[in-house]
Amino acid sequence: MEINSLQDVEKGIQEHSSSLEESAVNLLDDIINALPVYIKDLINEAFEYKRIPKEYLLSSIFFAFCNASGLAFQIDALGYSNYGNLYFALIGSRGDAKSPAMDLATGPLNKYDNQKYEEFREKSLEADPGDIIDRKQLFIQDATVEAAYYMHHKNPFSLGIFIDEMYHLIEKMSNPSSKDGPAWRQLLLQGNTNKHVDILRKTTESFRLTKSYPTLLGSIQEQFIPKIFSGGNEESGLTDRLCYSLKLTHNSKLSKYRIGLDCLRNYSDNLLRIMDHRLVVEEKKIDAPYVLTCTSEAEDILFDYTQKLLDDQKDTESGEKEYLSKIQINIHKMVLILHLIKQSAKPELSLKVEPETVNEAVRIMEFYLINFRIIKQKLAGQVKNINPGDIIRLGIKNNATQQQIAAVLGVNKSTISRKMAKIKI
Repeated sequence: MEINSLQDVEKGIQEHSSSLEESAVNLLDDIINALPVYIKDLINEAFEYKRIPKEYLLSSIFFAFCNASGLAFQIDALGYSNYGNLYFALIGSRGDAKSPAMDLATGPLNKYDNQKYEEFREKSLEADPGDIIDRKQLFIQDATVEAAYYMHHKNPFSLGIFIDEMYHLIEKMSNPSSKDGPAWRQLLLQGNTNKHVDILRKTTESFRLTKSYPTLLGSIQEQFIPKIFSGGNEESGLTDRLCYSLKLTHNSKLSKYRIGLDCLRNYSDNLLRIMDHRLVVEEKKIDAPYVLTCTSEAEDILFDYTQKLLDDQKDTESGEKEYLSKIQINIHKMVLILHLIKQSAKPELSLKVEPETVNEAVRIMEFYLINFRIIKQKLAGQVKNINPGDIIRLGIKNNATQQQIAAVLGVNKSTISRKMAKIKI
């Protein structure tokens, strides 16, 4: 490949994935239009008035419902039982409104956490010395992995890992010398299929959870994508378990208006309604979780889609093949979450999943698959047929910063610094 400018390289990478991005945007519109009005209105008003990308808010809303449902809901289909915990990664540049999307979607549940913290604080002040007061909590933002496990022990129905910038967590996971990193990765790997947690400590409390339920929502800057696929993260299967959201929608027009109070209230009321159903199970007012089952037609659609994923794996390169494998699990989880999103707006909770819900969940998983393909194409485009030394020499000649060159090649700035010292112009 002949290189004339850094702009030529970046343009080639962009063109390589442009058709996929167009497909993703079209699919995103279809997905949002099929959602209940209270979700659709929130996404559209947040985009128009607050310039929050639709795809970021959509993923953040899914994460919120994942947390609200917890282990109180399971879905039985195709001979398997699954729960609704999914992992989401919002990818973009600084200033892309990733944090506002996360905060808006989880706002009602953060109020719940605030209330439970105040109750915990009051009980702690009134307690006798030596008494242990448990704190009810949905989200953790900054914790050691040991604290995360302990918090999950005290809150067995869900562990919401909510990280505004998850580069440091990914960095730990890809660092073999990190103490916490491998343990975090193991938690997410095993938790994706709700495996048991058995913690044995010699000097502190030991405990066992028969089922785990971690969920994850974090943002990461686009130049750090290679970190997600390095240091054993891809080989272990962690990268295959993430639902990626690249920035696809853009609004550069300021607005003097705010999101409507009714719009915010409707979203909050419906999200918390699912939380109310969860508390019925969590507080043991009933003995077992709510079990969702599909109608015969809905299960046929799920069966056909799963078979298609299996067939597609035969003709797919390594990398996407593993991602298709995890979609076979995540589609069940998405059907459950989407069903709850739709049921939350209804007076009575139905446990029967209809065909249109499965069809819509399939479109959602295809949307995340397209995002994954865009990422893989960008990673391949950054290195395919390109001599890194040529890029570095060109960057030096054009006074490009080490960070800019690193972003093009998909490596760390320190790597560029070392290579620059060896290159002669």
